[in-house]
Amino acid sequence: MRYEEAFPVLEKSGMGIFSFGDLRTLFPGDTDTGLVKALQRWKKRGRIAALKKGLYELTYPRDRMIPDLHVANRLYSPSYVSLETALSLYSLVPEVAQSVTSITTKPTRRFRNRHGFFVYRTLKPFLFRGYLVRKEGGFKVLVAEPEKALADYLYLKFLRRKTMDLGGERIDWKSVRKLDRPKLALYFRLFRMSMGPLNAFL
Repeated sequence: MRYEEAFPVLEKSGMGIFSFGDLRTLFPGDTDTGLVKALQRWKKRGRIAALKKGLYELTYPRDRMIPDLHVANRLYSPSYVSLETALSLYSLVPEVAQSVTSITTKPTRRFRNRHGFFVYRTLKPFLFRGYLVRKEGGFKVLVAEPEKALADYLYLKFLRRKTMDLGGERIDWKSVRKLDRPKLALYFRLFRMSMGPLNAFL
């Protein structure tokens, strides 16, 4: 298969990022061997870039400027952006996160590629909720609600500790006070965490 034939099909399907399985679905008449060889040619010629084994990004004839948050969703699924990255997105922490942090129901993983560093923390399936769909640069992104991002962060931060010591946390409490308190309390109950330590800052 020639790249010139595949590119318009991938672009029309909105697949700036695509997997080997996506190619098999879009081009059922091609053999697996033929598709593998095509991917190898395209990568060698700079038409695509590998984000991880089996996942690729279109880079020719132009860089599509795919947002890192969308890349994070596609790298490891199911997942949604949360923790430090989401807190930074909502200005709940003062600094910008150096890596893109996400929640998944799969084992904890880390990836590094041309977009940067991606970290995935594990929660049980019944805790995999409280996210919404945002548009970033024309791409859909699953991101935690601000209340859930804070609950995710505090739960994983203090998971193995008996007490929740919030005094040293670099959190913008003024911004936290603007959150939906009933929704925040709901997520705290979901994690079986007490709102007591948090109430002292609200």
